[in-house]
Amino acid sequence: METGADYRNKTKNNNKKKGMTAQTRLVLAGLGVSTVFILLSAGFATYSVSQNMNSAYRNFAQVLSKTLAIEGVEVTKDVPELAKYDALRANSTSVLNSNDDIAFIIFKDNNSKVIYSSKDDYPEQAEKARIIVSSPMEVKNLASSQNVGSVTVGLSGNIMDRVSAASNTSLAIVFVLAWLVIAGIIYMNSSIITRELRKLYQGVKKISTGEFGYKIDDRDVDKEVLELYQAFNDMSEKLSRYNEQTIESLTFERNKLEAVLMSIVNGVVVCDNHDKVIMVNNYAKKLLEVEDSDILNTQIQQFCDSSGELCFADKITQFKDTPLDDEGSPVPFNIEIDGKVLKCLISPMFTRSNSYVGYIIVLIDVTKDVEMDQLRSNFISNVSHELRTPVTVLRSYIDTLYNFGNDFDFNTQREFIGVMNQEIIRLNRMVNDILDFSRYEAQNVHLEKTKTNIIEIIEDAVNQVQVLAKEHDLTISIMKEPDLPEIYLNVDSISRAFMNILSNAIKYSPDGKRIKIRAERSRDGEYVYVSVEDQGPGLSEKDQKKVFDRFYRVENATHTVKGTGLGLHLVKVTVEKHHHGQVFVNSKEGEGSTFGFRLPINLPPEEEEEYIPKNMLPAESEA
Repeated sequence: METGADYRNKTKNNNKKKGMTAQTRLVLAGLGVSTVFILLSAGFATYSVSQNMNSAYRNFAQVLSKTLAIEGVEVTKDVPELAKYDALRANSTSVLNSNDDIAFIIFKDNNSKVIYSSKDDYPEQAEKARIIVSSPMEVKNLASSQNVGSVTVGLSGNIMDRVSAASNTSLAIVFVLAWLVIAGIIYMNSSIITRELRKLYQGVKKISTGEFGYKIDDRDVDKEVLELYQAFNDMSEKLSRYNEQTIESLTFERNKLEAVLMSIVNGVVVCDNHDKVIMVNNYAKKLLEVEDSDILNTQIQQFCDSSGELCFADKITQFKDTPLDDEGSPVPFNIEIDGKVLKCLISPMFTRSNSYVGYIIVLIDVTKDVEMDQLRSNFISNVSHELRTPVTVLRSYIDTLYNFGNDFDFNTQREFIGVMNQEIIRLNRMVNDILDFSRYEAQNVHLEKTKTNIIEIIEDAVNQVQVLAKEHDLTISIMKEPDLPEIYLNVDSISRAFMNILSNAIKYSPDGKRIKIRAERSRDGEYVYVSVEDQGPGLSEKDQKKVFDRFYRVENATHTVKGTGLGLHLVKVTVEKHHHGQVFVNSKEGEGSTFGFRLPINLPPEEEEEYIPKNMLPAESEA
């Protein structure tokens, strides 16, 4: 049975609920009045706009008819009667096509006889006319004006329809905004009523996220809620004291682990047992070209490079299908990501209780190693092939001369010896390139330098290749700046470097072309520039970046000349390492290439090792 106290408590609770309903009812009543006022204001504004638009539209029609009347007079002035129809028709057609609000145009003479009516050409458009106005056509003289006819214009009223539609839209927007205001007020009212519960919810949420010690502000709350707040605050304080004893040590260990992980020179990606990435260090992000937001909490199998190729999917599947040995040895594999070759090691992770919790992927960038292995392989192959050719030719010719030399006349023997001499020169050049490469790359090598005129080296080299140039009908021109200063250099090494550049120009130049050699002083007066310009096939931007690398050779349909791939690299080592200069190349595919170098003018021999070039501007800006 319900007691009196129970009834009073129940009534008190019901009154609290009804109080909220009354407040809401009052808010809704005020909002309803505001909504009616807004609707009335919008209706009045729409009506006023409509009336003003009608008046303005009629004025527009009147102005349009007067304008057409003036144009009609101008168009038909000094025009024969038979041609007036065509003139008025052309003018009217232009006007009708320029404005879809004009339904028809009718021109009449001063006897009200129709000269031209657009209703004949546009009957469907003429039926849309809702407003019709007329204006006289007058020819004004100095003293008077003469009425020569009239113009009647019909307007469809499309503009007014659009304005009306806009007004209706505005009214709808106002109505929606009014109801949005209602919803906002109701929401605010509900927020005020449920403020205490939201505070408690926020407190529980803070605790659930580990923010122990968080306290709820218990000021200005009901007595019923106050006790709940105080109990919550007591619980939070106890949790905080307990948490301080364990979180500090756990945080320290975690931070130490993350610091070690981030400091590792190789890339490290940590995945849980569901293949989700939970940790990645900075070097791994650099190798994979991602940020934390791109890879954390994602499946590692879904990672793809810029071309959309899945990089890890097959390897992760293979790793999972491979039985783990007792030691948990890492599983190695290689992947390619946007031109980079990464060596990957996958190692499983186990807890102390030997439970599998995921795996670690170590990423090692081996792009340079792979490229160097390929370059070394190509170098050995090229050198073997290049050495085999002259050796085979020499052996063949020597064997022939040895066994059948008495059967050949003097000219034939001389020809054989000439071929053998060319092959020996070729073989000697290749051996010299290999020996120079080994010697110039050494750390403590010292090249003696003397003050020399660079023009003499250029002219000697040109004289040596003149015979070869004539065989290919090539013209070699030298453009030298007068009074070039002598510079400190090693004559043998610079001569060989320039000869390499000039020989390449001859090799790759089509027959009958020109090779231009330039020797000039830089604008700042600090360097002497030497360049060789050919009209060969040119180089791509990719090849230009690597053409001075050791063992690198340009291989395509055009560049079929064989070699060791050391010539231009020796030029770079000679100029930059031993003469403190700089090499450069400017080229465009199909338009030829310009190779060259610049050497400092003021380089005393005693300062050779300590000299640091100044104003090292890009070579192409001055050469």
